[in-house]
Amino acid sequence: DAGAGGARAFGRALNGVPGRLLLASTSPYRRELLQRLRLPFECISPRVDETPLPGEAPSTLASRLAEAKATAVLAAHPDAWVIGSDQVADLDGRVLGKSGDFETAVAQLRAMSGREVAFHTALCVIGPGFGESAIDTTRVQLRELGDDEIARYLQAEPAFDCAGSFKAEGLGIALFEAIDSRDPTALVGLPLIATARLLRKAGFRIP
Repeated sequence: DAGAGGARAFGRALNGVPGRLLLASTSPYRRELLQRLRLPFECISPRVDETPLPGEAPSTLASRLAEAKATAVLAAHPDAWVIGSDQVADLDGRVLGKSGDFETAVAQLRAMSGREVAFHTALCVIGPGFGESAIDTTRVQLRELGDDEIARYLQAEPAFDCAGSFKAEGLGIALFEAIDSRDPTALVGLPLIATARLLRKAGFRIP
């Protein structure tokens, strides 16, 4: 685990004005978060296989996929600046992906009931002569959840496209006992503190 807020350098920024900014994601959650930095950007699907490698740790998976997404988009747009990000839920070293349906979401929330879950949200920013990454780890303590509570929640907020099957920015907050985080945006899908730091290092003016 690289640790919350840990960063790894791939290179140094070129002098000059940054150009076109691309978000290697079609996630509406990441798009809405990046809009908060008030920079013009476009969203492009990275088309990356997100299957974990055998024995791959959740934090390693998140970092690898964030870099793979950014690299895939940069290959098609070599003059652009690209942000890649990925989030992996970690229950005692086991990867919890997006549930995709009601039954799987129920099973995930049952497994997480009364437990602490780590959410590794990785980031990679690459562009001409520049590449750096970071990872944020947010720890969520869930309440003891009954089957009726789980069902009511998922009927009210079917978070089947979210790692862990809840939306912390929505009704999902009612499922928690506590959140331990250095960046509240990381749990939603994009760690904006690290994103802003890396974009500034690349030459973008924020604010």
